[in-house]
Amino acid sequence: MLTKDQIAQRIAKEVKNGQYINLGIGIPTLVANYIPDNLEVVLQSENGLLGIGPFPTEDQIDPDLINAGKQTVTMAKGSSLFNSAESFGMIRGGHVHLTILGAMEVSENGDISNWKIPGKMVKGMGGAMDLVASADNIIVAMQHCSRSGESKLLPECSLPITGIRCVKKIVTDLAVLEISPAGGFILKERAPGVTVEEIKQMTAGKLIIEGEIPEMIF
Repeated sequence: MLTKDQIAQRIAKEVKNGQYINLGIGIPTLVANYIPDNLEVVLQSENGLLGIGPFPTEDQIDPDLINAGKQTVTMAKGSSLFNSAESFGMIRGGHVHLTILGAMEVSENGDISNWKIPGKMVKGMGGAMDLVASADNIIVAMQHCSRSGESKLLPECSLPITGIRCVKKIVTDLAVLEISPAGGFILKERAPGVTVEEIKQMTAGKLIIEGEIPEMIF
């Protein structure tokens, strides 16, 4: 199974030159460390930063410079700072090409649940609802199963929905999957050493397998 850093490294291969990208809290923030040097992209943080750089080394840490997940970050050359209202104006205005989010559950229709577990305290829904309603492309970075071993890829989400029919691709610790327009998880790649049969057993929703499934390449 992939580590969180390997999930982020695989997702970085989906990044295209010239994109404006929002990185969600959790695994998605790690993607900033793996974007190829030959690509010019702009990373946006919804708390008001356009131009996130890689995570800082110890001598680069500035406690006043954080991302939406309250992690210290660096600023790329030419970056800018602004208030939350302007940040969400960018998001709601459709200026973010790619959003990479974490999730608690994803359904076979592309629904996502990633903001609340009933009965547990949450600090707020964050910007996920705006992001899933506005981005051209949404990729989810997540663990394939919960700590108790239950699949997070489901026929229908059981937790409160963040967005409906919005997820395009999912990268888990076991596989890369795409959402079929007709419904279902299309298996595109498998993690090194993981078999198709293991992915079948760990996927509660409809799994679509077409031909030989290659191992991921980083």
